[in-house]
Amino acid sequence: MDSEQAQNVVVTGAGGGIGAALARAFAARGDRVVVNDLDPERARRVAEEIGGLTVAGDASDVVPAALEALGGTVDVFCANAGIAPTGGPEAGEEAWEAAWDVNVMSHVRAARALLPDWLERGEGRFVATVSAAGLLSALGSAPYSVSKHAALAFAEWLSLTYRHRGVAVHAVCPQGVRTDMLRATGRTGELVLVPTAIEPEDVADAVLAGIAEDRFLILPHPEVAGYAVARATDPDRWLGSMNRMQRKLEE
Repeated sequence: MDSEQAQNVVVTGAGGGIGAALARAFAARGDRVVVNDLDPERARRVAEEIGGLTVAGDASDVVPAALEALGGTVDVFCANAGIAPTGGPEAGEEAWEAAWDVNVMSHVRAARALLPDWLERGEGRFVATVSAAGLLSALGSAPYSVSKHAALAFAEWLSLTYRHRGVAVHAVCPQGVRTDMLRATGRTGELVLVPTAIEPEDVADAVLAGIAEDRFLILPHPEVAGYAVARATDPDRWLGSMNRMQRKLEE
């Protein structure tokens, strides 16, 4: 795919945070951007700011409306919308279902809608905002951790299945990012994520760099690579370290 040519880009959850930063970054390089958000007013404001198009509504069914707005072609799809309900097994069924639907199935539905055209054309790009929780875990939120692991697994599957047919896939795995989602994490976020939190614009810069280098795994916090290695090579030590942090939260 020619990154120098203006492309048609869709960003879900783009009314603020990482999504808005991605929308601005793609627009700044000359792409046509569809701004999707569940909140129509937030989506409209970002779209007006960047000269983009607004498609408000659920991220799970944005593709048909986005295709219509863009004249029938999507080159880059950023599956960015996400939610982080708190709790563990005791969290309600609705919390688990919502996390699975937004964090995983919206990616599946988008890919289902986009792949036929991408495979026919021999090009397309799927950018999944996964989170470091997909590589590691997230204290205080089992639904988020489990669904983000699944989102990473789905991105991996897309890449290993379709990369030879021109479909590029990227999994973006930041730790703390200064967004409304981070602010909602309370004491857990303050202890674990805030000390190394970065701006949404830093994530967007990392995404564009990762795309330019055609890297599957995009780590806006480079140290996450070391944590992932430690988790894989010495899981008991890693679990012990995470449990110590959990006990600190409970003090």
